[in-house]
Amino acid sequence: MIIAIDFDGTIVDDAFPEIGEPKLFVFETLKQLIEKRHQLILWTTRTGNQLQKAVDFCKENGVEFYAINNSYPDEKFADMESRKIMCDLFISSKNFGGIPGWGEIWQEVQRAESGVDLSNVNAIPEKGFKGFLKKLFTKK
Repeated sequence: MIIAIDFDGTIVDDAFPEIGEPKLFVFETLKQLIEKRHQLILWTTRTGNQLQKAVDFCKENGVEFYAINNSYPDEKFADMESRKIMCDLFISSKNFGGIPGWGEIWQEVQRAESGVDLSNVNAIPEKGFKGFLKKLFTKK
């Protein structure tokens, strides 16, 4: 699976332009995803020196990305960077309802790998963010 991941507010607490504290279990989860052969893309609005600081921070914590702000490592653009991404999953703190936590993200990726139909809201346990969505979209 190709997974694009935002940096500020997702991998670390949002402290831009500084690097915030790492989210709980983030690097353990990212390393497990890499070990299971998922391709991780760092997809952030950071550029230049700020982007390099984020890349270096992740590398210092044992995570190297398949690509950075590109769909694949050698992607080239004529005059500007693409702001579109080709991925199976995008993880960001800007998702509707915010980021649920890296333990829950790990479980969702495992469900997706095992073929559980995540589009069926009734198949999702009623807890946390997923419970919120179920309540939001279930007729009463």
